[in-house]
Parts: sequence; C-alpha cells; structure tokens
Amino acid sequence: MAGVSVAAEWQLLYNRYYRKPELYQMQWKNVDLTRNKIACAPFGGPIAVIRDDAKIVQLYAESALRKLRIFTSSGRLISETVWKNPGGRLIGISWTDDLTLVCITQDGTVYSYDIHAELLSTFSLGKECFANSVVECVFWGSGVVCINEAFEIFAVPDFKTPKTVKLADSNLEELPHCMAVIEPQYTKSGDVEVLLGVGDHVLLVEEDGVQSLAEGIGPLQKMVVSRKGEFVASFTHDGRLLVMSTDFSDAIIDYACESALPPDQLAWCGLDSVLLYWDDMLLMVGPYEEPVRYIYDEPIILVPECDGVRILSNTNMEFLHRVPDSTVSIFQIGSTLPSALLYDALEHFDRRSAKADENLRLIRSSLPEAVEACVDAAGYEFDISQQRTLLRAASYGQTFSSHFQHDSIQEMCKTLRVLNAVRHVDIGIPLSIQQYKLLTPSVLVNRLINANKHLLALRVSEYLAMSQEVVLMHWTCTKISSSSAIPDSTLLEILLDKLKICKGISYAAVASHADKSGRRKLAAMLVEHEPRSAKQIPLLLSIGEEDTALMKATESGDTDLVYLVLFHIWHKKAPLEFFGMIQARPLARDLFVTYARCYKHEFLKDFFLSTGQLQDVAFLLWKESWELAKNPMASKGTPLHGPRIKLVEKAHNLFTETKEHIYESKAAEEHAKLLRIQHELEVTTKQAIFVDSSISDTIRTCIVLGNHRAANKVKVEFKVSEKRWYWLKVFALATIRDWDALEKFSKEKRPPIGYRPFVEACVDAGEKDEALKYIPKLADPREKAEAYARIGMAKEAADAASQAKDGELLGRLKLSFAQNAAASSIFDTLRDRLSFQGVS
Repeated sequence: MAGVSVAAEWQLLYNRYYRKPELYQMQWKNVDLTRNKIACAPFGGPIAVIRDDAKIVQLYAESALRKLRIFTSSGRLISETVWKNPGGRLIGISWTDDLTLVCITQDGTVYSYDIHAELLSTFSLGKECFANSVVECVFWGSGVVCINEAFEIFAVPDFKTPKTVKLADSNLEELPHCMAVIEPQYTKSGDVEVLLGVGDHVLLVEEDGVQSLAEGIGPLQKMVVSRKGEFVASFTHDGRLLVMSTDFSDAIIDYACESALPPDQLAWCGLDSVLLYWDDMLLMVGPYEEPVRYIYDEPIILVPECDGVRILSNTNMEFLHRVPDSTVSIFQIGSTLPSALLYDALEHFDRRSAKADENLRLIRSSLPEAVEACVDAAGYEFDISQQRTLLRAASYGQTFSSHFQHDSIQEMCKTLRVLNAVRHVDIGIPLSIQQYKLLTPSVLVNRLINANKHLLALRVSEYLAMSQEVVLMHWTCTKISSSSAIPDSTLLEILLDKLKICKGISYAAVASHADKSGRRKLAAMLVEHEPRSAKQIPLLLSIGEEDTALMKATESGDTDLVYLVLFHIWHKKAPLEFFGMIQARPLARDLFVTYARCYKHEFLKDFFLSTGQLQDVAFLLWKESWELAKNPMASKGTPLHGPRIKLVEKAHNLFTETKEHIYESKAAEEHAKLLRIQHELEVTTKQAIFVDSSISDTIRTCIVLGNHRAANKVKVEFKVSEKRWYWLKVFALATIRDWDALEKFSKEKRPPIGYRPFVEACVDAGEKDEALKYIPKLADPREKAEAYARIGMAKEAADAASQAKDGELLGRLKLSFAQNAAASSIFDTLRDRLSFQGVS
C-alpha cells in the first residue's frame, strides 16, 4: 500500500512506532560538543555554547579567549561575548522558560544573559556557597537546586524573583551519586522536592524535612524525573534501568542493560520511553520487549521536549518522537484503513486511474474520519512536500464528504505555514505541532521579536489576526537604539512609515524610549504624533517640553492634566517664570488661582503682585484676617487682633491704589478702625465680646455694659445717624431694664424716631406701666390705638380708633379682643356709628 518508503524509516518499540527525522544540518563550524558546555532551550529554542574549563585545551589549537556563543537550533550564530566573569569554574548553564540564560559559577554567583549575550543581572546564592564551592546543580523551567562541598542543598524557586532557600539538612557524609528535582508545580506542598541517590536508598529532601525512600534499591547512578513529575527513571549500580512512580512504590520498567557502566545521559522521550546514551549508542527502552538501538559515530546531546527528544550532534539535529496514530494509519505497511485508502486514491487520481473511484466507494461511510486523519497527519510532518500531499488527500476526500468540517483544513494550513516559516534554517525554531500548541502563537511571536526577527513576527501576527502593536513597538525601540548615525528627521520618517501600519499604537511609549536613548529631539518630534493627551503630556514633561505640555493640556480641556503640568512647572521653575507661563493661558491661570486660594495664599499673592492685580491681593489679605478670627486663640483676647488689624490696613492701602475699588477701600478702612476700637474695648472691659461684632452690636453692648462714653465714641467715629442711635439706645436700655434712664433719654429732646420704639421696647419687656408713659405721646391715633390694644386696654384703644375714624382698624382691634365680649361690643358700636356717618 501507500507510503512504504515512509514507514521503512520507523522503529517499532513494542506496539508503538518511533521515527527520527533530520531537522537541520548544523550551520556552525568548529563546534565540538565534547569540549564545550551546552545548554539547549526547550521548544526549539537557542543553543548556548561555552568552552568547558574542566577540559584540557591544546596549546594554540584555539583562541585563549573564552567566549559564550549563542546559536539558533540550526547552528546560525545569534550573538557572542567574551566570558570574563569571576567566580571560578562554570558549574551549570541552562535556559529558563522565558529564554534567559542562567550560568552558575563555583562561588555561587548566578549570571543571567539574554539571547543577545547581554548580561542582564547577577546575584549570589549566599555566603555558604561562597565559602563552600558549588559542586553540582540541577535546573528546571524557572529555578535551580545546588549542592555545595559542605553537602548543603540550596534552591532558587524562581529566577524572576531570586531568593535562595536552604533545604533541610540531609546529614550527608559524601556527595550523592545522583540528584533529580520534582518541580514545585507537581508537588503536594507546592515547594521544590529533591531526590538524592545516597547509598542503597533515596532521600527526598524538602525545605521542612528529609524522608528516606526505596531502601535497598541502590546505589543509583543516574536519575531523571518525567516532565509532569509522575515518574522517575534511574540507572542502578548493577546496570538496570528502573522506572518507578516518584514515591518509589510502583515499578513500571525493570530492564537489565548490557553494560553496568552508567550512561552519559538519561532522558525521557515523551512519557512512553526512556533514552540512555553511551559513547556510541543510544538505547530507547519501553515498557515491554526489546529496546531500540541507534548507533552514533559522534557525540550527541539529548534535548527533552514535551513530545519527544531533539538529538544534537556536531553536524546535525534530529527529532526522535513517537509516530502519531493518524500517520501510522496511513503509512503503515499493509494498512487498509480508510485514511490509507484515501491517500492511495489520491495517487491513483494523479495517475488518472479508475482505481481512485473504487477506493472512494470502499470508504464512503468512513470518509470524514479518513479526511480528519490526513489533516492530523499533515500537522505532524516536518517535510513540506509530505504535508502538501496529505492536505491534498484530505481536500480530495472532502470533495466527496458533506459531513466534514471544512474549516479544519484551512486552520491546519495556517498552522503549517507558521510552523514552516519558523522552521526555516535562517530562523531555526524546529517546533512540532504539539509544541506549538503548548507554547501558543503569542509566545512564539514574542520569541521572534526577542531574536530581532521582526518582519517574520509581523507577518505571523498579521496572518493569525493578532495584534501587531507589540512587534512594531519592539522593532521601533530596537531601530532607535541601533541607529545612532541616522539624523533625527530621517529616522522619524522611517519610524512613522512603519508605525502607521498599526492604528492606536502608543507614540508616547516610542518617544519615551527615544528619550532614554539620549535622543530628546527625536522624542519631541515623535510625541507630537501621540493623539492621547493623557500619554502625550507626561512624556512632554519628562523631556523638558513644559511649555508645549501646558499648551496641549489646556487644549485638551482636561483639568487633571492641566494640574499635572502646573504642579510640575511650579516645582521646577522660578516663580516669575512660572507666572509668565500661565498668565497667557486663561484656563491654566484660573485653575492655579482656584487651587492657590485654598492652599497657597502667599504664592497666590506673589502671582497677583507680579501681574499688577492689587485688588486681588487686597481681597486675599482681607480673607486672611477672617481666617485669623477662626483661630481658637483669637477668642481669648490675645494679641492676634493686632496682626488682623494690620492685614486689613494693608488691604485698605492696596485698594486705595486702584481707582475702581473706592468702596472696598473705605470698607477696609472702617473695618480696621472698628477692629481697633473693639480690641481696646475688650482690653478695658476684660471681656472678649466685642471683636467681629457689627457697629450696631458694639454700640448696644457698650450701653448694656453702662459704658455710654464708649458708645458715643463709636457713634461719632462711624457717623451713626440719630435715628439709628435712638433705636439702638432705646432697646439697649430696655434690655437692662433701666426704665429711669429710658425715660430720661426720651425727654432729652424730641426723639427723631418718635415714641413708638419706646412703647415697643417696654411692651416687649412686659412693662405695661412703663409703656403707658409713652403711649399718650404717640401722634398717630392709629399707632396709639394699636399700642393700647397690645397692653389690653380696650376702651382707650377704642377711643383712639374713633379719633382715627378707620373702620378697618376697628375690625382688627375687635378681633384682637375676641375673647372679651364687652370690648367687642364697644368696637361694634363704634363701627356702626362710623358706618352711619358714611365713614368706612
């Protein structure tokens, strides 16, 4: 059947097929894996190479300079740097999940590099590792476990937040035979667990304690934990491969190898098999039957992946993995499954053979499953021609099937186009489809960006309908950093031409990078293209463009942004320069004045003085005088009144200098005069009751206290009218019930206010007899009638009302005496008499 040549390259391990396609012929030169320390990143990531300082170097055979070199998986050099770091021998080197290269030296110093061989950070594992050198380290995705010469074990759970944790003391007397790590995400405690092969058993070491496992199983020479922490594969001293659960309770594989020598490398191939590598042989052992052997005439490095193992040698890279079921169903020798018949039908169709129709008739009921198998198998292929043939077979079968989801082929084509693009030898990221799904497209794009493969990253983002902003931002920042020789105007045109591709991109972020790169002029030109004021204005401030920032903030109408600019300039510029900047912008000026009125009076006075607004300074001084009045000390007659008076006098002087504020000037002058008099009164009377009262209240209080001289002084000083004076004195004397003084005051001269206030003051005080002294003196009979009525004298009220000849008044008076029948009859009689006379 179809695909005999394809299946011929497979190896059968029990009932599962494995294949080992070549990914690349390595592009590097003069790289010997045996003479270097190698670190290969997972998911087809880069390869770090550095000369192993534990190996002897032949004189003049190579450069004395030790270099750290970083290659793609295809062997293309990405970057290199001379290794000059102190710390002694390099103990371990590995990539983290985010493609940071971590190097650990003998004294416990940890160096972190990016993919471009630039040093990112350094930190130390601690004084214990410095005093007792690090001997061995085991890495996992984001952390490391180390053991030193004092047999102490330390862990760094996460390189992003480097913190060294010392694990429990295991009481070792010698270094363990082997060491393996169970990652924190796969442990019950959530902390890293370390497996140590010690003597004839295994120690499980945690931060909180040590547990002995699998007594009598050892000594174990090699140990490696499966990807999800479920199983551990180990090689014993007597040449057996043991695969057990991580608690060593269940044995899954117990295979006796031909050699008792421990393998150079031990690795998992997915979850179905384990690889052991000696000098010239790679042994793949599964749960049952005989293993598979691969012979190599050059050294190799095993790079475990989620679905297999990449095999790196000096000359090429291969990918050993299990053949997927869909591929087996199509290409297995002698297969008559629907998928194989569909693939065969395509070959007959290409040859224009009628056998194609015959095959389709045989599988018509199973055609959707056959199409799906061809699509799935295409995804697992690395050979582009094979992918194309399988997808053609799927498309051919789809034509005759109405139940198949047509989007499936289209989605697979998209995925394979992306995978083929990144697998290209110039890019060197040999992802399988399972790795691609686990890694996710967004992470792949980020890896392309970090490798400065911006064009491919942009095309992938566009093809997969992902945001292109991240790609363009990184490209722009990289372009700015690497274009120091290009003039700002020319570089601006280049950047704008690319940035217009992505709508809504942050020009402010690009401008910020330009500023940090020392290109402030370019930053200023870039920020002009930022449409969002909230992002534009802070950057303008950071690059020193305060005037432009203030203009943009006022144009935006956003008061928060205006205040942001104002406060920045306020603290940075000299006061006069600040005042000059805001004076020409009404919104900024008004907002500043509003804020300063509440919190910065002195600064606001300086502003008003600088702009010639003397009246506003005066109003501020006047306000300050009232603020002093609110001071709790002011109520105790303290010297605080002196400063208040001075403030009001200053306000008066400033008002005087302006022609438009004559009224305010006069008011301030009189206010200061009144405060001074009130302060003197409080001092003489030793009563804090005068300050901040009105002129009328001051006069009234003086009279009540019997200080008539002071009352007259206030009257004269403030030119109080005679009517007002009489009103105040009448009610003040009535308040203190000094009826003799009131009577005497009424006889001094004819009161300009008449005698009615005298009557009302007496009536309000409940002194009817005193009121009777003044009621007869009332000239208006109506007032006299109402006065008699208020003190309950009905007959006298009626007589006075009859003199007024006012029927309406009689009616009102009758109502006031409604409870008195005799009085009511008097008013009725008078009213009837007036009606008879024609008076109403």
